[in-house]
Amino acid sequence: MKDFSEKAFPKNFLWGGALAASQCEGAALEDGKKWTTGDAMPYGVFGDIVIPPPDNYLKKEAIDFYHRYKEDVKLFAEMGFKMLRISISWARIFPNGDEEEPNEKGLQFYDNLIDELTKYGIEPMITLVHFEIPLHLALEYGGWTNRKMIGFYKHFVETIYTRYKDKVRYWLTFNEINVILDAPFNGAGIQAKPDEADKQVLYQAIHHQFVASGLATKIGHGINPDFKIGCMVANSPHYPLTPDPDDMLETMKRDRETLFFADVHARGNYPGYMKRYFRENNIQIEITEEDAELMKHTVDFISFSYYMSYCATADESKEKELGNVKSAVKNPYLESSDWGWQIDPKGLRYALNQFYDRYQLPLFIVENGLGAQDELVLDGAGGYTVNDDYRITYLKAHLQQAYEAIQDGVELLGYTSWGPIDVVSNSISEMKKRYGYIYVDKHNDGSGSLERYRKKSFYWYKEVISTNGASLFGSCL
Repeated sequence: MKDFSEKAFPKNFLWGGALAASQCEGAALEDGKKWTTGDAMPYGVFGDIVIPPPDNYLKKEAIDFYHRYKEDVKLFAEMGFKMLRISISWARIFPNGDEEEPNEKGLQFYDNLIDELTKYGIEPMITLVHFEIPLHLALEYGGWTNRKMIGFYKHFVETIYTRYKDKVRYWLTFNEINVILDAPFNGAGIQAKPDEADKQVLYQAIHHQFVASGLATKIGHGINPDFKIGCMVANSPHYPLTPDPDDMLETMKRDRETLFFADVHARGNYPGYMKRYFRENNIQIEITEEDAELMKHTVDFISFSYYMSYCATADESKEKELGNVKSAVKNPYLESSDWGWQIDPKGLRYALNQFYDRYQLPLFIVENGLGAQDELVLDGAGGYTVNDDYRITYLKAHLQQAYEAIQDGVELLGYTSWGPIDVVSNSISEMKKRYGYIYVDKHNDGSGSLERYRKKSFYWYKEVISTNGASLFGSCL
């Protein structure tokens, strides 16, 4: 048998998983926390905004990570995690978002969680805002449409940075910041449907987030020069449906909807193609001199989620299907998941090369995974498991392509797969769409014991990490 051990990933590669507070913690109103915009979307990103939320929505308890984090971190450690990406719920620290003094109980929870990770040698990566802001900020101020949000965010970020300056190195300023274009309330607390949102209002809110992100980068580097601060985008590259030049131009246009956000974070200013878009759509962004200076504080690395690729065409008669928030034309060469998301491992290699060629900055895959309907079965030893070979096949193929990108010359820092333990889905706010290596006994109707069970993929990922990826290619003698 051939020895594939030379195909290991780079030394110190950061293997792990990624979670979001609103999808795993639960304890929605516990220890001083108040409602968030995440709570106000009980039926998913495209469902109705409900204020106050109904009594028994899934995120209210979620998987009860707030009370069970020690049990879960121990399982992550058993897999050999080097990193866990988490988010801090702004409303746990500043329940309304505009207070002067932080909520100590909220800070204490994250103290305990970070210390638990450190105990097992797991490095935390913290997303400062992950699809939720205090609901009060959305209702009272209009979310990120209001320039005052920059100051509230600054106060929140300074508090968190100062508290954890000696415990956390890796930070992300906003999760999937480009999703605001397709889900304004989810991304920015703007109470409007995507097709109803005023472009002037939308892009001014985006600008406020850019300024806030630059400010967070500046503040962070001032508090601890060793901080590694990155941006995070939802990255789904587009392929032209045909070689028609119009399809090529449409592909460029669609890709720029994502690249725009990375361009600003990596280069510190607005690219020419967006200035043209603003002119042609009569969008006039209010940019102060201070804004422009803050935006020059560019990120140390670029991170992204990757679940699928899209096709682009100028032919408007082609039917589109919903993927990861966005809709696009189906690629006839690819298979799809249970939720219609097309499966394209090679697209990950393409995306990594596209970003690295463009920016020459370190990259980090901070979300990737397969949402599927898992079945809990007896494991033959008196316990339960999930025989999720389909998930192993998906992840293995994607990681092999990540390895190929590294061989292409891409500087890839790490890989944190989405939902290493089953969580409430953000897009549809359900439990039946599962991503984890660990099954959580909770169901769409809220029933379940919340017991945790190791899936087959749990042991597979454990071997991937222990061999630093060599097991992806066969024997590692």
